[in-house]
Amino acid sequence: MATDKKVVVYGASGYTGRLICEYLREYGIPFLAAGRNRQRVQDAVDAVPGIDTVEHDVVEVEHTAEALAEQFRGASVVLNTVGPFARFGHEVVQACLEIGAHYTDTNGEQNWMIDVEQRYGAAFADRGLLLTLGLAQMYTIGEIAANICLETPGLDTLDIQVFWKGHPTVASTNTILTNAVLADAFYLEQNEYVPWPADRGTYDVVVPGHHEVGLALPWGGTSHPVWFKNDPRVANVRALGGVFDRSLMQAVPQIVASAMEQMEGLSTEQKLAMIDEISAGVRSEMPPRENPRINTSLDSVHASGPLGRAHCVIHGNCNYKQTALLNAHAAAELLQQPPRKVGFASSCQAFGHRELLGTLRAFGLVLDPILEVHR
Repeated sequence: MATDKKVVVYGASGYTGRLICEYLREYGIPFLAAGRNRQRVQDAVDAVPGIDTVEHDVVEVEHTAEALAEQFRGASVVLNTVGPFARFGHEVVQACLEIGAHYTDTNGEQNWMIDVEQRYGAAFADRGLLLTLGLAQMYTIGEIAANICLETPGLDTLDIQVFWKGHPTVASTNTILTNAVLADAFYLEQNEYVPWPADRGTYDVVVPGHHEVGLALPWGGTSHPVWFKNDPRVANVRALGGVFDRSLMQAVPQIVASAMEQMEGLSTEQKLAMIDEISAGVRSEMPPRENPRINTSLDSVHASGPLGRAHCVIHGNCNYKQTALLNAHAAAELLQQPPRKVGFASSCQAFGHRELLGTLRAFGLVLDPILEVHR
């Protein structure tokens, strides 16, 4: 049946989905909380402080394009948190296209983004709909920092790094393994995708504000090479990500190598089943609620050109809250006015990097950017 709620949170029983519901409540936006298990969704929504101050409905829905379209019809915006998205995202995108709704998700899967742009980008643009993927702290904050650097003309190369302190969720762990085992990861070199080395080992990196050298990974390639591939200002993009916990970063390549060895010769379906089992063993419980004194984030972008350099650092806290707020901001804007760009577009392209930064600052989740420019 159709809904009278203009915003849908799909995957509301998950960690990020529940936080999105919290921020929609703070914006006063009525919403439909949907998932594949009604009781789990209801329990998650009931745990949101002050939830009785905003109109909301809770539904269970089968994960097919037809069922999702029937249940979400009447909505203008669908905020999707059900991943891994390369496995579960197509049905939601197709449902949005069917009912004429804008689509966002929180993915970190470069292969999914490239596929979605090719398959659905033009159709969404033709209907005046936004298709924005990777609306999440791990990607959007770095994109904001990159765009701040690019306010200085003459810079065409982006070296991006994101670090955070905390626990990956069940879905995040599954996505990391899925990317590592089943998908190629690319960086951008002279506007062409170039694959990262197949061994996917860690890289020593300098972390701004820290004396200790950090460890980072290509992390599936991230969304940044995809967003900037068609940006006339940019020719080269490399992005690395990691957690501040060095011991955890040292363990990731070992986990991936072991998984790949176990999966050799298996079918894709068998590999996916094993990835589900391994990721559940690594992180099967809901992470604790974020603490701003503990859960910090750092995004650093070095931008360079033949005769210029800029460096932007954005410090933040509670990366999952940042992700949730960004999605609530997107919903609030889309309910009031068309996006700056339709079709396949990043959050900065759709809503403006300074505007997104302003919202994060208003809610106390990031510091003012630290910017150095040399020309």
